[in-house]
Amino acid sequence: MSKSLAQALAQLILSLTLALVIAPYGMAGCLDQARLTGVNLAGAEFNTKALPGVVYKDYTYPSAAELNYIAAQGANMIRLPFRWERLQQSLYAPLDTAELGRLRTTINNAHSAGLCVLLDVHNYAKYYQYKLGDALPEPAPANKTLTDMFIAFWLALASEFPDPDKVAFGLMNEPANVPLAYWATVAKQTLAALRDAGASNVVLVSGGRWSGVHDWFSGSLVSNSTEFDDLQDPLKRTIIEVHQYTDKDYSGTHTSTTGTGCRPADDFNPKFERITQWAEANQQSLFLGEFGVPRSSECLLTLTRFLELMDNPTWRGWSYWAAGSWWGNYPLALSGANQPAAPQWEPLKQFFYRAAEAPSPPNPPIPLAPNP
Repeated sequence: MSKSLAQALAQLILSLTLALVIAPYGMAGCLDQARLTGVNLAGAEFNTKALPGVVYKDYTYPSAAELNYIAAQGANMIRLPFRWERLQQSLYAPLDTAELGRLRTTINNAHSAGLCVLLDVHNYAKYYQYKLGDALPEPAPANKTLTDMFIAFWLALASEFPDPDKVAFGLMNEPANVPLAYWATVAKQTLAALRDAGASNVVLVSGGRWSGVHDWFSGSLVSNSTEFDDLQDPLKRTIIEVHQYTDKDYSGTHTSTTGTGCRPADDFNPKFERITQWAEANQQSLFLGEFGVPRSSECLLTLTRFLELMDNPTWRGWSYWAAGSWWGNYPLALSGANQPAAPQWEPLKQFFYRAAEAPSPPNPPIPLAPNP
């Protein structure tokens, strides 16, 4: 056998093996899963000082091989962070054709691997130097603000990716640059505009500030608990997104494996129990969009506790922070193909939702839209 033929045969065997591994989950979509569980596949939001930046120099999109590897671990979704400024590169400009192409390729590759894609506008309620609510310079129409531009951006994006089985919409990551109550108003307006336009995708609405579970009830008059208890969607496909890190100030920035890397697992029991009870009382669903831990044994115990606390019908899923080929030695990062397995994979793999192994899921699939 020639060397080239042997290499081709080896590649074919590898492809077939991956296909067999992914096959039990390969038919999964955004709508037919009782729970969406996976990882943040970061990279398209990198290098915010270089906006819009140069692709594959300042930022990157995941390869088909990365997506296949994540699916092979048992995930059925990815959260895909990206920057608004890269899809719409200047005020009043249309969506960028090349960037849309890269996004579309990623979505199609993910769908082929059996992964729902949660599009995450990773902008913290800003666009370049502007904040949601800011007045816009000429030639903006009179009385138009960045909020109007944000809603228009989502309507344009929804028209590009209308398939609700492939794509879910994450309106805004950690909208900390505007007051909490204002963000709640903007989020509800954006959701209403999407539904009025006929978008039937699942929508994730982040809590205000940093969306933390730990401070969901913080605020004497205004809190996430008071601003989102009345969130409504005629299609019943909207989920509240929260985040939670485990270090001393819950920021996720203290990544040492000793000392400040993780609070004890028991510290989070009352926090998760309280927000779960709140969601149940107000007929809301929850999704933990970001959480991650360093590789210490204590941190892995805390990670496992998080997954246990979310193992109930109120939590419609979660996405670990983070995976991706550009992380280097980042302590929270998951390993990719051809790398030593990160220990964080083990607890995650135990809790990935697998429809093929769950003939009686703990909660129903996301409702289908009514026929027109």
